[in-house]
Amino acid sequence: MSTPGPNSDVPVPMASPAGNPPVRVPPPSTAAGQPLGGGFVGRRRDVAGSIFHALCLGATLFGIVVLGVLFGAVAWQAWGWLDGQFLISYDDSKPAKAGILAGLWGSLWLMLLTGLFSVPVGVGAAVYLEEYAKGTWLTRLIQLNIANLAGVPSIVYGILGVTVFVRNLGVFGTQQHALEIVLLGTKLTIPFPLGVTVLSGALTLSLLVLPTVIIATQEALRSVPPSIRHGSYALGATKWQTIWHQVLPAAIPGILTGVILALSRAIGEAAPLLMIGIPTFIASVPGGIDSPADLVRNPAAILQVPFDSGSAMPLIIFNWVTLPQRDFRHVAAAGIMVLVIVLLTFNTVAILIRQRFQKRIRW
Repeated sequence: MSTPGPNSDVPVPMASPAGNPPVRVPPPSTAAGQPLGGGFVGRRRDVAGSIFHALCLGATLFGIVVLGVLFGAVAWQAWGWLDGQFLISYDDSKPAKAGILAGLWGSLWLMLLTGLFSVPVGVGAAVYLEEYAKGTWLTRLIQLNIANLAGVPSIVYGILGVTVFVRNLGVFGTQQHALEIVLLGTKLTIPFPLGVTVLSGALTLSLLVLPTVIIATQEALRSVPPSIRHGSYALGATKWQTIWHQVLPAAIPGILTGVILALSRAIGEAAPLLMIGIPTFIASVPGGIDSPADLVRNPAAILQVPFDSGSAMPLIIFNWVTLPQRDFRHVAAAGIMVLVIVLLTFNTVAILIRQRFQKRIRW
């Protein structure tokens, strides 16, 4: 039997203690799992990795720089126009007297009602599709339609809002009717059809963001480890108890992320609100509530808010941009700054709530 040479690929046995099999040492050509010439391949991979890292960093910096330039340009134009008087004044034909009070309160009420409609419905639909529905062709068709609706242009939802919510599918005819009821000592007037009201705008925006809420909630539910469910069932919990006490609390951070994205999109939408006829110039606020003090003095007026007319910050800003006076460009820039500040405030509060729930997760 021949002895392997120094350059042979056959592993060379080494002496070992008695009773143990011989230890085989790999040849130099395969030492450390690298073939001959592996140093060159490793260096080439390092170069490719460095290039990819530089490209990703450049893309990130490019986005940050562009955003900073745009934000700085808007802040520069808004300088000297964004003050306390601007926040507490209604819109006006003169730039020096124009304010964003009507749009500010209108957007706040729209976001509140949109959240009240879209979050429970979206989360409930996602829980059913993910936890209860079977994998039939109908379930797959519903999932496909939800994914497609997430990419539909917002103007299409505006057309749908006009037909369903503003005109109520023509059920009540062309004449305006009103139902007057007394609730909590307050006379409440409900129009039929709804017409151009805050409720119509909120329902339209709810349809717009509903697919985003459903998809984000489904992804959050899928991220919960199956062992959480199995452990709950092993302890005798029912399906309802497992979902309510184990799955949903663990999925709340992901659900809140989807809600943040959905409401952030809704607060900046103008096309669907323009389509349903929300005014771009208005000198009143829904329910006559134009300050936090009014909420304390007349809390019953909140009941009338959904059935009143109002506007929104994107619509008022759009109106200012289209006006011929050059000073309205500065007014529009000040309105954009207010919109960004409100959006960042909402997102910050939601992120803090999400982080609080994340700390409770122990898996």
